[in-house]
Amino acid sequence: MTYETSVVGGTLINSQGRARLNVGITGGVIGYVGPEVPESRTTIDADGLVVLPGGVDSHVHLMDPSSTDREDFPTGTAAAARAGVTTIIEHTHAGPVRTVKDLTEKREYLDGRSNVDYALAAHAWPGYGEHVDPLWRAGIAFFKVFTCTTHGVPGHTPADLSRHLSATSDAGAPSLIHCEDESLTEDAQSVLRGEGREDFGILPEWRNRSAEIIATAVAATLVRRSRAAATIAHVSHPEVLDYIAAERERGADLAAEACPQYFLLREDEVHDHGALRKFTPPARARHRHDEDRMWELLRDGALTHVSSDHAPSTLQQKGCGSIWDVHFGLPGIDTTFPALIDAVARQQLAWEDVARVYAEMPARRYGLWPRKGAIRVGFDADLALVDPAGTWRLGNEDVVSKAGWSPYAGRTFTGRVVRTVLRGQTVAESGTAHDRRGGAWLPGAGAKGA
Repeated sequence: MTYETSVVGGTLINSQGRARLNVGITGGVIGYVGPEVPESRTTIDADGLVVLPGGVDSHVHLMDPSSTDREDFPTGTAAAARAGVTTIIEHTHAGPVRTVKDLTEKREYLDGRSNVDYALAAHAWPGYGEHVDPLWRAGIAFFKVFTCTTHGVPGHTPADLSRHLSATSDAGAPSLIHCEDESLTEDAQSVLRGEGREDFGILPEWRNRSAEIIATAVAATLVRRSRAAATIAHVSHPEVLDYIAAERERGADLAAEACPQYFLLREDEVHDHGALRKFTPPARARHRHDEDRMWELLRDGALTHVSSDHAPSTLQQKGCGSIWDVHFGLPGIDTTFPALIDAVARQQLAWEDVARVYAEMPARRYGLWPRKGAIRVGFDADLALVDPAGTWRLGNEDVVSKAGWSPYAGRTFTGRVVRTVLRGQTVAESGTAHDRRGGAWLPGAGAKGA
């Protein structure tokens, strides 16, 4: 058989191991993985390179169409492609999807705007329980739930959350839960404002550890009791995992999402960087031991997968207004894959871990498996080709996102994505994304089962 494209000479990585194998691709799908060199019309030479499954980033905010001054789909997905990410799951707080009509309008608007494949999430909204099943059947990937009012999205009380989880349990839909207890964050805000505090140090006191722990404990308990499936979003420190693990042991279907900022940034950096460290939950690491423990939890699977939680603002936007008022969020789609690849060079992860936490597990969790998440026959030919020895220093000028900056600027990374392949087509090469906008919408598991 003659394939359209072959990838030869590389070391292929999946979560279960690595081997020097070749890949044959036809019709955007992997048709062959093995030691023989497939006959093909086009050959990609991967000699000396590591070939990973394309990244699956399951927590991305591209602000499109509502706040495109911060980010949009063409730019954000170009950043994803250059970084080695071939699939994202996106939801936008400024233009939340709450009904099937919202989803339909967003899908129509996004047609032809994405450089990578994408699924879409909906926002859970108190009082909108009747929309859960229709949205799931219409193809959303998950429901995003807040336990505290953030980005203008209302928080769920425990009673609201219980009702939502019961509805998702009945429908078979997963949720992604942002855990911060609103009563504790509101009380802290009242005290800090009453003291006239405007300094950058308000952030870890306002969005404090207790608020995250209490909300996680409540959410995890309700997930178990409702027999729902949920992920605790952006787990910021090891103690949060204690409460997730306890409910897992009692039978809860709970995943735990990790993000690079909780491994690479320190709590005290907010005093020097201010709004450039305003994200929530904020960085919690205080010393090397905290970081080492987070890497350990990621390696052993307690933290099940990694996302960027890409929520960019420009430097100008981050500099406008008091620390209370500027946008929450960090740019991350440019740097999450590089951070994981660099972690291999630092012996914090193995290559197999990278494939597991940034491809296979998010694909499995959100209904994209067995199409996405691995280099196997029958899967989409989504690949990230990495030069494992390439060393480079990140500067703000290297950021493709509209943010135009990164909290990791000045950091040296080892290992670099040199080519990204989406369904057999090269969408980025040698540090440049091709703005072809051939990404397709991926309906969630609810639509597939309808």
